[in-house]
Amino acid sequence: MGAHAAPARHRRALPRGTADDRHTMSWALPAGLAFVYGLYAGFLERGDGPTHWGDFWFGLVSGVVFGVLAYTLGRYQRALPRELRALAYGVLGGGSIGFLHSTAGGYSVLSSSVLGLIVGAAIGGAAFYAFYVHE
Repeated sequence: MGAHAAPARHRRALPRGTADDRHTMSWALPAGLAFVYGLYAGFLERGDGPTHWGDFWFGLVSGVVFGVLAYTLGRYQRALPRELRALAYGVLGGGSIGFLHSTAGGYSVLSSSVLGLIVGAAIGGAAFYAFYVHE
């Protein structure tokens, strides 16, 4: 009396350029986060004085770099095992917060690094937990 095994679930490979490949949230979420990140970076660079074009360009470049990194991580996250995926999210989050903290002015590199490590460890731990529970 052998029991039937459940059939394995296979994902059918879709050709490139289909609707699943161009999902709106795959680019909208990194773009929105990059916009907010760039605005905040430009605001922190401004300090107490008036806004200059240098502050605008600093915020724009910071936002674009963050957006490209977030989009790339979101695009290739499925290729990584959950440990490396969580580590990548922790590095992105911790590095971005540490950079913003150093931009604020008046803080040492050591304090920015420690804050980045703490935030990165928290984000990485939360991401690992979420990936572990959902897989």
